[in-house]
Amino acid sequence: MPGKRILVLRPDELGPDDIKLWREIRALSGAPANPFLDPAFTAAVGRVRPGARVAVLQEDGSPAGYFPYEKGPLGRGRAIGLGVSDSQGAVLRPGVGVDARRLLRACGLASWEFDSLEDGQHTFAAHAVEELASPVVDIDAGFDRYLERLRETAPGFVAQTRAKERRLARQVGEVRFVLDSRDPAVLRELMRWKSAQYRRTGRRDRFAQKWINGLVGLLAQSGEPECRGLLSVLYAAGRPVAAHFGLRSATVLSWWFPAYDRAYGKYSPGLVLHLRMLEAAAADGVRMVDLGTGPARYKESLKTRDLRVYEGAVVRPVPGAAVHLLAREPARAARRFVRDRPRLAAAAARALAEAGRLRGSVRGG
Repeated sequence: MPGKRILVLRPDELGPDDIKLWREIRALSGAPANPFLDPAFTAAVGRVRPGARVAVLQEDGSPAGYFPYEKGPLGRGRAIGLGVSDSQGAVLRPGVGVDARRLLRACGLASWEFDSLEDGQHTFAAHAVEELASPVVDIDAGFDRYLERLRETAPGFVAQTRAKERRLARQVGEVRFVLDSRDPAVLRELMRWKSAQYRRTGRRDRFAQKWINGLVGLLAQSGEPECRGLLSVLYAAGRPVAAHFGLRSATVLSWWFPAYDRAYGKYSPGLVLHLRMLEAAAADGVRMVDLGTGPARYKESLKTRDLRVYEGAVVRPVPGAAVHLLAREPARAARRFVRDRPRLAAAAARALAEAGRLRGSVRGG
């Protein structure tokens, strides 16, 4: 259309004015300042994923929106950082509309896959095939107010967790918490714990993927106020017993990689870490903690509400799109079938855990 064009750039080709405008447009949307939709996250992915691109939507010569994505073989596209990003979509000035398939054509994509599309992404909403719950913790009224609510919604949870923290201090040693650690040795320890957890539960080890390791390393060093890594650590007798690495903006903390030392499992150090972290984050200006999709009992205990995110794909009627349909849709349908049947989901989780145990015993033997 007259006055409209789409310019495709690599993330490192965005200038300071683009980054400033991206953040201004994002703020105008009124959506939570999730760090995964900040340009700093796209820039970091661009350093470890060569297919990372940004489509700059221009109106009358001025940028009106930004669409970060990754381009693979045969025009297969995916959300930027797919697999580890918990909030996806385009950043568009209010009132700016674009047809999803036309956007893909301008980007040279046959398809674009997403698994955590942010609510309100009208450009892509019609292409979603599943709606998922993403639990969040609201701490904008302060930690004390949140704690009151938690005692009402999850009776006994706070008292039991506090009791385990006191027992940890008595039986192991002084308990100490650090909200923002810069210790690379602790980050490496957390990654080892998390890798072991993935293997133990029969799931794919994300830290076995070189690009994810590189991305975490880059974000751990980031000083960007709207997207920086936050390593929080719980110590007992001077030793780390639980840790979490996530991303935060000024007001939103995205839950990412929590793990703990199983040698201290009877003290529930992960839950102790969660409460300590929520208290410290609230004091540091965080208003919302996004726990992300995926079933976990502790999320149900901690959450105050659910956000909605979406899974699906935009597919153009071109030959390359068949690759997406053949590669992804059967697996997505199978996951949806299992998720809709709780007993089957529980059986699948047990099977995965048993597979992980068997793999571990074979390696150990």
